[in-house]
Amino acid sequence: MQRKVPEFVETHLDEIIERWKQRMKDDHGDRFFQIMPEEVVERTSREFAGLIVSNLTEDGQKYETKLHEFSERIVRLGWSITLVMKAIENFSDTVYQMLWEAEVINDGNVAEYFEVLNGWIRPLREEVVEAYSSTWERTISLQKIALQELSASLIPVVDKVSVMPLVGTIDTERAKLIMENLLEGVVRHRSEVVLLDITGVPVVDTMVAHHIIQAADAVRLVGARCMLVGIRPEIAQTIVALGIDLNEFTTTSTLQRGMQEALALTNRKIVEVDE
Repeated sequence: MQRKVPEFVETHLDEIIERWKQRMKDDHGDRFFQIMPEEVVERTSREFAGLIVSNLTEDGQKYETKLHEFSERIVRLGWSITLVMKAIENFSDTVYQMLWEAEVINDGNVAEYFEVLNGWIRPLREEVVEAYSSTWERTISLQKIALQELSASLIPVVDKVSVMPLVGTIDTERAKLIMENLLEGVVRHRSEVVLLDITGVPVVDTMVAHHIIQAADAVRLVGARCMLVGIRPEIAQTIVALGIDLNEFTTTSTLQRGMQEALALTNRKIVEVDE
């Protein structure tokens, strides 16, 4: 009986996959699956079915390798954990229904086959979810590191003037990284004026403003001036409503205007050249 299930799945794999895909597409809660390109659906479906079969037919090392590779792939595709669980459930239900239709399961052995199927799917579900969660956490961690590195770099644009574009939410951890990169960059590039561009910061609250003010004070201590640029109208309203004091800052609404101010502070300006 233990061998009949994987043998049946391997023999009827094409039909099982087609029925399973239709179940997934009929599930109105999984609209993402419906809009995936057909070739991606087909390839991923076969990989998923192969993973489930290998759980019964292959040794632990081969199965673990397939499980790891599949988990990374579905994370990249954007499958939610709900979708993964639904996929396993629908695959199990499809196999069960086809076993009934083929009269492999009948009233006399239904309890035994149910136990076999349950003993197959339950640990598989736990293993897939654990692998998925581990891969997702690692992916998020790597993305967070990449975002921190990309959004906290001081960029020299012209002599004596540098820009630091800030992107995303600024928490205490990121504020520390911003401060370190800012001070190191000011000294390395011999900057006299630094523009902090907050165009990519979605929300400026009291904590974010506090971190920015601290960064500006630190820049002044190493002999440079700090300007705050990219203040959108909604951000300006928030700053006023919160009573945040930015009087020590030179502020502008755009990076372009900030560059003009920075050049003026270093006794330069932009002029048009006649051809």
